[in-house]
Amino acid sequence: MIGPRPIVMKHLRNNVIRAGLDALYFTGAHHVLRPWLAGVGTIFMLHHARPARDDMFQPNRHLEITPDFLRAVLAHVRALDVDIVSLDEAQRRMREGDFARRFACFTFDDGYRDNRDHALPVMREQNAPFTVYVASDFAEGTGRLWWVALERVIARTDAIEIVRDGATVRIDAHNDAAKQDAFNQIHAWLRTLPDDTGVQREVGVLCARHGVDDAAIARELCMSWDELRGFAADPLVTIGAHTVSHCNLARESEAEARRQMRDSRSRIESQLQKPALHFAYPYGDKAAAAAREFALACDLGFRTAVTTRPGMIFPENAAHMMALPRISLNGNYQTARFLSVLTSGAATAMWNGFRRVDAA
Repeated sequence: MIGPRPIVMKHLRNNVIRAGLDALYFTGAHHVLRPWLAGVGTIFMLHHARPARDDMFQPNRHLEITPDFLRAVLAHVRALDVDIVSLDEAQRRMREGDFARRFACFTFDDGYRDNRDHALPVMREQNAPFTVYVASDFAEGTGRLWWVALERVIARTDAIEIVRDGATVRIDAHNDAAKQDAFNQIHAWLRTLPDDTGVQREVGVLCARHGVDDAAIARELCMSWDELRGFAADPLVTIGAHTVSHCNLARESEAEARRQMRDSRSRIESQLQKPALHFAYPYGDKAAAAAREFALACDLGFRTAVTTRPGMIFPENAAHMMALPRISLNGNYQTARFLSVLTSGAATAMWNGFRRVDAA
């Protein structure tokens, strides 16, 4: 059986994060700690920027913020007298030890069309450069955004069945709360599978059973190569690599991980006629990117590579350019007070046990 533990832990984690952010804000501790914990820079992580949806069941809500919140983040960063720079400039500053002024980078993962339609106009308002990491299969229209497919399957059914360890497990999904629990359970199970081929297979079975065309989702949501060519022509935009298929690299053989990283870059460079010198590890946590992946990124000649490990940029990160941390602009925490705490570095310092670098 898939038990309630993943669900309980997810709710607990979100509540703990929210309570911690509130505590830092209302005590004013983040103001006091900012000079010591904010570091020399920040790399913000985003996925979608688009108008809010009314659906009650949105298990991937954490992956999207509104254009208005993006606008507020940019204004907040400017108000802190922080330079918003490209990754090339951030890499130069870290390489040369040029930390006279703090910097911020904005990065978007996957290559969604709303990055062009909704994020780009906001970034232009502030003349703010940003990087979009493209999974090349998504641009080809052949990739599978399995987390979106899973959301759509559960949205249209009152119960869902999966086969785990040879046994059929039936999961209730009769209302929004049950649907959220079902998503959490299945998502947690899928992340335990040995590789992304298994994930795609299991989600494909569910899509076929419930009438969801998972093959069409990438074409619906992600920019094509033609669209990316126009988008990449904007001087504010840098295109980075994000593997071919958005796979968990740590679960692939070394040869396959290398191919995923190398070929994603070569496809981008061939299609856009621009260098792709920056990389983002899909999923990006310790279970998806660690020492082997960092070494591969270095060997393949990337200038920087970003994780999803939370943290600010400190001078010491210059020695670990293939394992850079980011601050997630999470759709569940779109408030001014949380933003102030996140940019102070206090929350991530506590999360990381006050270690300035986590690159192991």
